[in-house]
Amino acid sequence: MQNKYNLTLEQNIFLAKRNLVDNIYANAKMEGLNITFPETKTILDGVNVPNLKIDEIQCVLNLRDAWKYIINNIEEEFTLKLICKINECVARNESISWGTLRNGNVEITGTEYIPEIPNKEKVEKEIEEILKIENATERAIEYMLYGMRNQLFWDGNKRTSTICANKIMIENGCGIIKVPDSKLKDFTILLSEYYTTNKNDKIKQFIYENCIDGIAFES
Repeated sequence: MQNKYNLTLEQNIFLAKRNLVDNIYANAKMEGLNITFPETKTILDGVNVPNLKIDEIQCVLNLRDAWKYIINNIEEEFTLKLICKINECVARNESISWGTLRNGNVEITGTEYIPEIPNKEKVEKEIEEILKIENATERAIEYMLYGMRNQLFWDGNKRTSTICANKIMIENGCGIIKVPDSKLKDFTILLSEYYTTNKNDKIKQFIYENCIDGIAFES
């Protein structure tokens, strides 16, 4: 796998900031929120949207905080501590607990796969192995899928994993991972297949081909 984009850190941060509303909207839709792009922008502009539930508004505001944290702390080392901090932003006031590893069983809708309860030392070793992947884009996608399948937290795993993957993307100038509306159904089908089989070749290639945005410069 090769990087689709080769940006400077400054260029990639600019890209993330410019597309912040779109990134947050995509993250919210991935989580299953019934929200529109204009509603997302309205919330981020600080205006009330009467037809939305409080927890839907909270989700958007939490995503805003998580993205801002990543952008403002882009040089922080990628560790379990950082991942927990992102989940703390993402799942605040939405979950049994946030920012700490899950300590009980969960089920994933649409699959019989049941992830094991995370063990801190095992998770840290698995993250270390992922970080050894040479190509930054592949490293980011691999972590994104790992975080989703292992359900490290009580809630917000897809959102947390995607934003953490984008931390890797941004700091290496590789663009932004975002699942667009038009590809969400296919992504969900492949994700369910990955949960069941633990084989990620198909969904990795799908993300690489369909879910990476960047800036193309004329030579």
